[in-house]
Amino acid sequence: MEQFKGQSRLPKFAVPKKYDLKLKPDLIDCKFNGTVEINIDIKSETKFLVLNAADLVFHNDSVFYKTHNADKVFKPSVVELVEADEIVVFGFDESLPLGEGVLGVTFDGTLNDRMKGFYRSSYEINGEKKNMAVTQFEPADARRCFPCWDEPAAKATFKITLVVPSDLVALSNMPVVDEKLDGDLKTVSFQESPIMSTYLVAAVVGLFDYVEDHTPDGIKVRVYTQVGKVNQGKFALDVAVKTLDLYKEYFETPYTLPKLDMIAIPDFAAGAMENYGLVTYRETALLYDEQHSAAANKQRVAIVVAHELAHQWFGNLVTMEWWTHLWLNEGFATWVSYLAADSLFPEWKIWTQFLDQTTDGLRLDGLAESHPIEVDINHASEIDEIFDAISYRKGASVIRMLQSYLGAEPFQRSLASYIKKFACSNARTEDLWASLEEGSGEPVNMLMNSWTKQMGYPVISVQLKDNKLEFDQSQFLQSGASGNGQWIVPITLCCGSYEAHKNFLLRSKSESLDVVELLGSSDVKGNHEQWIKLNIDQAGFYRVKYDDDLQARLRYAIEASSLSATDRFGILDDSYALSMACKQSLSSLFTLMSAYRKELDYTVLSHLITVSFKVATITADAVPELSTYLKQFFINLFQSSAERLGWEPRQGESHLDAMLRGEILTALAIFGHDLTLNEAVRRFRAFVDDRNSPLLPPDSRKAAYVAVMQTVTASNRWGYDALLKIYRETDLSQEKTRILGSLASCPDPSIVLEVLNFVLSPEVRSQDAVFGLAVSREGRETAWCWLKEKWDHILTTYGPGFLVTRFVGAVVSPFSSTDKVAEVEEFFATRTKPFIARTLKQSLERVHINTKWVQSIRDEKSFGEVIKELAHRNY
Repeated sequence: MEQFKGQSRLPKFAVPKKYDLKLKPDLIDCKFNGTVEINIDIKSETKFLVLNAADLVFHNDSVFYKTHNADKVFKPSVVELVEADEIVVFGFDESLPLGEGVLGVTFDGTLNDRMKGFYRSSYEINGEKKNMAVTQFEPADARRCFPCWDEPAAKATFKITLVVPSDLVALSNMPVVDEKLDGDLKTVSFQESPIMSTYLVAAVVGLFDYVEDHTPDGIKVRVYTQVGKVNQGKFALDVAVKTLDLYKEYFETPYTLPKLDMIAIPDFAAGAMENYGLVTYRETALLYDEQHSAAANKQRVAIVVAHELAHQWFGNLVTMEWWTHLWLNEGFATWVSYLAADSLFPEWKIWTQFLDQTTDGLRLDGLAESHPIEVDINHASEIDEIFDAISYRKGASVIRMLQSYLGAEPFQRSLASYIKKFACSNARTEDLWASLEEGSGEPVNMLMNSWTKQMGYPVISVQLKDNKLEFDQSQFLQSGASGNGQWIVPITLCCGSYEAHKNFLLRSKSESLDVVELLGSSDVKGNHEQWIKLNIDQAGFYRVKYDDDLQARLRYAIEASSLSATDRFGILDDSYALSMACKQSLSSLFTLMSAYRKELDYTVLSHLITVSFKVATITADAVPELSTYLKQFFINLFQSSAERLGWEPRQGESHLDAMLRGEILTALAIFGHDLTLNEAVRRFRAFVDDRNSPLLPPDSRKAAYVAVMQTVTASNRWGYDALLKIYRETDLSQEKTRILGSLASCPDPSIVLEVLNFVLSPEVRSQDAVFGLAVSREGRETAWCWLKEKWDHILTTYGPGFLVTRFVGAVVSPFSSTDKVAEVEEFFATRTKPFIARTLKQSLERVHINTKWVQSIRDEKSFGEVIKELAHRNY
């Protein structure tokens, strides 16, 4: 037995070929029982069969192994469940014959409330609370539903049968082939699936309505919703039908199953899950309500649907060999979902918005506690932690960088041939590089290894000296420390216009280029119009630090509207990151920000708001006496946009203006703009009296809620109580998360504490608790005391898994003092768990970074003068 313990992978002496799985969930007692017969091929001599299993009880006397022709039946003498490794070992007294046979097992389990494995979710119908049964197996939880080889490479076919109450809907990956009624129960049998990994197996049992459509080549697509919400499924259905067709063309391979079901689940830990043929979603990621959803909700639905459907090819048809290659799945699906959304909704300018993904990747990867895109996974318990911004967002960004370097057409051709070559099997990162190398003739493997095998990324310092542009790369760390990474960097640059551009690979630490050669003229010195911009359209995953002269020219170019939105975004974000790393003064960041006062682009303004919030908080920690000037500066920066947009949608306005309105008004509310606060309260009162009031359209609601919470105090609770009432009365998940995201922004710590306790109450679904953690600066200390007090409860309710890490990150990261680091370290010294270790280290590193930044702001002599001057400027 001992030889199988503590191993990262199952032994290879037996492989599964086909599962015949029968499950019978009991939705009242929240249990299930099942039987599975697995066709296996025994490859080498063994007296053992070792499978994954967790939280299951076996009927030992029911376990058998019989040879292919059934001439001999073996019964195990030992059945041992090793909880620590989530395996079950069946030991036999004699060696099992080589070749094919069938393993049969009967088992019982619990429909848990942890949103993983085979679990229960609750919903209301006609005022009565009911349970549904749902599966969520990625990354390694199929083993909580049935004993199996729960590894991506152990692909097999699945024949699934569900025994369920006769009035309920039963769904699985494949279409129903047979349904037999037997009194109150029915037995639903599904068609055998193609070969697939266990993490993609799915079953859902409950009461649902659906809307249906077909793709041009006849694939039936349905969106299932709770009864009464079926109209909210129409938008996602339309996106899915078009996206399936688009991917069929892009991957040059048709969708391989006869149907695609998408279903909204009320309790769901992630955003969505790409189960083959039966994709499960959080309600907020699938449902869109014409009357009450905001434009941002619509966009999220489109992108999440496109992401999950990309997986039907990239992930389900071609599957990563092991979790080390998770980024291939997630990074790729993230990138291609933007490609699909851009094709369906060109007016959304989605590739500009993609920069939010890149920025998230850069933020996390600028930490010393980051990790490479490819992480060696030695145990199932380590997998959850890598479902993060590195795997998804950095992964997507380096794919975009590579596509931009190779060109869209060779990239697409090579991808299609990769999909065809590895269809129905497993692949590693190197296999994708080989296909792209073959299709493009470029050294893809060499180029990309520096981006996937080591963590971090470079900052390229560029300066102009004697008509030479000098480039120097070093690893960028948000702490300001120097790292020793080195990359092969695809550099793109342009000068004075997008016509004059050059590309080259920076293979060494430094290089210089002759400007005359580059530009055909030497008229560069002191000429403001000869701006130089590196990393055109921010297609590369790196930062750029310009010398003072080049930086001043770019500021001029922004004011003269000479740069694309993506480049304006990049200059701002790099400057912000350099300032945080104390590599550039905060004064220079503020001076740059003031150049964006005429900005109209949604993504750039949205990012300007994000940066403003962070800078306002850190400056209030460093020099609280300047906060009045700071607020005035930010109000001046955003006021003209707010006046242009107003509170209500204009006839025929763009999707992007609709999204921007709420963000700008929220920012003005947070910065204490009286006109915005008063108007918000007026409109909110009208909305409280009439939920269909045109005075508070969905896009402005979050802003009004945040504004109202700025006025709430322990002695003036009206706004808080009114919001809780709306929360309790709405059945729209998006409305609930909008409210949860606003409540803790209240500056009164006693109200913040009430909000945090409310978040842990049964009124808030576990999946949504994290939305309530967006705490005001004044409520930070309260949130920390609350986290310590409630830690055991939080751990029991949300762990293990990634939901619990959100509590740690949200509460710990905003601090900015070394005392706080010591306090947090002391508290977690005896309470750390493997699944929060990385998040805790990253959060503490962020506190160190904030602390150092605060000190550098205090040391910056001219900052006070600069901010006062900027605040009084009349734009």
